[in-house]
Amino acid sequence: MAENNYKDALKLGQKEVQASKANGVSALLPVLDEILPADKPTTVVNLGLVPIPINQIVGTKTGGRSNAFAPNFMPILDEDTEFAVKWKHLCEAHLTEGIHDPIKAFEYMNRFYVLEGNKRVSVLKFFGADTIEGVVTRIMPERDGSEEVELYYEFVTFYQYSKVNFIEFSKRGSYTELLTALGKELDEEWNLDDRRTFAAAYHKFEKAYNQSGGEKLQSTIGDAMLSYLQIYGYEELISADAADIKKNLSKMWEDVQLKDDEKPIELKLDPPEEKKPRLIQRVLSGAPDVLQVAFVYDGTPTKSGWVHEHEEGRLYVQQVFEDKIDTVTYPNALDDDPYKVILQAIDDGCTVIFTTSPRLVQASLRAAVEHPDVIILNCSLNLSHRYILTYYARMYEAKFILGAVAGTLSNSGKLGYVCDYPIYGQIAGINAFALGAQMTNPRAHVYLEWSAVKGADEAAKALADKGIHFISSQDTSKFLEDDRETYGLSFVKGDKSVSLIHSVWCWGKYYEEILRRIFDKSLQNEYNSSNKALNYYWGMSAGVIDVWCSNELSMSTRRFIDFLKESIKANICIPFLTPLVTQSGEVIGEGQKSLTLDQIINMDYLAENVIGEIPKYNDLTDMGKATVDTVGIDIAQNDPQQEADKKAEQNAGADQ
Repeated sequence: MAENNYKDALKLGQKEVQASKANGVSALLPVLDEILPADKPTTVVNLGLVPIPINQIVGTKTGGRSNAFAPNFMPILDEDTEFAVKWKHLCEAHLTEGIHDPIKAFEYMNRFYVLEGNKRVSVLKFFGADTIEGVVTRIMPERDGSEEVELYYEFVTFYQYSKVNFIEFSKRGSYTELLTALGKELDEEWNLDDRRTFAAAYHKFEKAYNQSGGEKLQSTIGDAMLSYLQIYGYEELISADAADIKKNLSKMWEDVQLKDDEKPIELKLDPPEEKKPRLIQRVLSGAPDVLQVAFVYDGTPTKSGWVHEHEEGRLYVQQVFEDKIDTVTYPNALDDDPYKVILQAIDDGCTVIFTTSPRLVQASLRAAVEHPDVIILNCSLNLSHRYILTYYARMYEAKFILGAVAGTLSNSGKLGYVCDYPIYGQIAGINAFALGAQMTNPRAHVYLEWSAVKGADEAAKALADKGIHFISSQDTSKFLEDDRETYGLSFVKGDKSVSLIHSVWCWGKYYEEILRRIFDKSLQNEYNSSNKALNYYWGMSAGVIDVWCSNELSMSTRRFIDFLKESIKANICIPFLTPLVTQSGEVIGEGQKSLTLDQIINMDYLAENVIGEIPKYNDLTDMGKATVDTVGIDIAQNDPQQEADKKAEQNAGADQ
C-alpha cells in the first residue's frame, strides 16, 4: 500500500514540477530564510502548539529539504532513496495509527514554513488532511503601510482573541465586519465551543463554495463567506447543511463573483438627459398597470426628520403619478425583523421597494436575493452588493455653499459643525463646508462635534460654549418635540437661534426620476447590462439636493448663493480642488484638479482648517455603532482594531 502511495505522490510531485517550469516559476519549495529581508530586524511571537491548516503550509524554514519536494509538497526523489523509505514508513503509520507528533514551523504573513516535519506534512497533504498540530513561532513583518501588511495585522488582532487562523480576506476591515456578523466584539475571547462551531460552519461553507466553482475565483473563501453572512446570517449558516448552502450560493453568486472585481461599484452620477414632459407622456401611456411601491422606514415621520423627508418624497410621487402607482409605507421596520417586514411588502404585491436607511441593508439584500423579480433600492452609499441598487445624494455640494456663506458672515472665522455619523459621504460634507469657508474667509476654522457621541443638542451647546455663533447642524428640521432645535446653518447666541440657510434633500424628485426609469425599463436595462454594484449618486445638477435660505440673509448673499448653485450644476465650481491639505499636513493631489468621486466618497481624513476628530467607535451611541457597522468609513469601523493592534504589538515585543 505504502509503495503505491509513494508512486502516486511522486507522480503528483513530478507533474507539479513540470507545470512550474512551464509557467516560469520555481519548481522547489519556498524557503523562508530566503524570503525574509536580511537587513531588517524581526520580531517573533511564540504561539505554542496550534492546529495548522494544511493548505497554508507552503514551504520550509531552511533550504536543506527544499529540493526533496515539489511546490505542492509532494515528493520528487526516486523510490529507492532513503527519503522515500522514510516517507513510506510515515505513510504506514498514518494508515494504521495516525500521525500524532507535532511539527515545528514558522508562520509569516499567515503562511507556514516547516522547520521539522516536512515529510509528515507531505504525507498528510497527500491524504487530504485539513490540519496538523505544530509548535509555531510567528515572525512579524515590519509595518510599512502597505495593504498586504496592514491586512495581516488585522488578522493578528483577530487571531489574538479567536485563535482562528484558517479564514482569510482580501480587503481591510473584513475581520471587523466578520465579528459584527457573528455578534462578537473585537476584543472578546472565543471559547472552545465558539471555535468548534465556527470551524464546522466554515468547512461546510468551503465545501459548498468549491462545489459551486469558487476555486476559479481570485477572492478568498472568507470574502464569499462574509457576503453569505451579510445576507443569511450566522445562525442560518450554522444550521444549514452543505446542500442548502450551495443552493443559497447559487442565488447570490453574482455577489460572490463581484468580490473578484478590483472596482466592484459603478457610480451613476446623473439621470440621463431627456426632456421630462415627453418622458411623462411615454411613461403614463405605456404603463397600464398600477405599480405597487413600498417605502420601508426605520422610524416614523413624526419622530424622525430623516423619515419625514422620505415620507414627503413618497407623497410627492403619489401625487405626480396619480393612479399609475400605489404607495404603501412600513414604518418602524427595525422594531421587528426587517426582513419579515420586506417580505410582507412583497406579499402585499409591491414590486418596487425603497428601504430608506443603511441599517436596512442586510434585510434588503436577503430579500433581493430570494426575490429577484422585485426591485429593491436602499438609501446608502458605497455598498458593493450586486442584488440591490443604492441611491444617495452628493450633499457635499450643498455643504460647500453653506461653508462659503458662513465664511462671509463670521468676523472671528470660528465656525461650528455638528455631524451625525462617520459614514461614507459625511466626511466629504465636513471637508466641503470647511473648504467653502476657507474660500471666502482664509482665517476660517471649523470646530467639529458629533451628535452620535453627545447628542445633537449637547453638540451644538458645546460649540456655543466656545463662543461660536455660526453653526452648521443637521440637514433638515425635525419639527418634533423640540421646535427650537436648529438645522442647517444657524446663528446661535444665548437662547436666540435663527436658521439662515440649509441644505435640502429633494427625495420627491429623486423618487420621481427613479420610478420613471422603472416604468420605461431603462433602469432594469441598465442593471442587466452591468455586472457591478450600481450606486446612484446624483447631485445638484439632477435637482435632488438644493439650498434654501431665509429672508434674514441679504439680497447680495442670496445672489451669491444662486451663483454658487448654478456654478456647481455647470461643473464650473468644484468643491474639492487639489492640492488639498489635511489636518496631518498631508497634501492630497497637485495642480488644479478635482478629486475623483472615489476619493471623495472614501475620505477618511479632515481638512487642515477643521478642529476636531473622527470619533472612536466605542464612543458612539448604539444607533451610531449600528450605522457605522453597515456603511461606516474604515477608520471609524476599525478604531477598536487599532487599539487591539497596539496590544498585539506590545505582546509581540514581550516575546521578542
